[in-house]
Amino acid sequence: MTSLEQIRDLAEVPVDLEVELDRKILSVREVLDLGPGSVIRMTRSAGENIDIRVGGTLIGFGEIVILEENMGVRITDFHQE
Repeated sequence: MTSLEQIRDLAEVPVDLEVELDRKILSVREVLDLGPGSVIRMTRSAGENIDIRVGGTLIGFGEIVILEENMGVRITDFHQE
C-alpha cells in the first residue's frame, strides 16, 4: 500500500499552506502611515527560490513567478516520503 493510499481518508482535510515571500522590519511610524493602496517594497523578485511549509513543516521548494498581474509560486521540489 502506498503512502497516498494510506491517507486517502484525509484527502479533503484543509491544511494551512505557508509561502513566505519576504520579511521586512518597519518602524511603528511606518506601520501607522500604511493605508489602502500603500506599497511595501520587498527585496525578493521573480525567479528566486522560496520554502513551502504546511503547519510549519518544510514540504517543498518553489520559485516566485509573475502571472499577468499576480504573483505566484511554481513548485520546483516536493517532498513525498
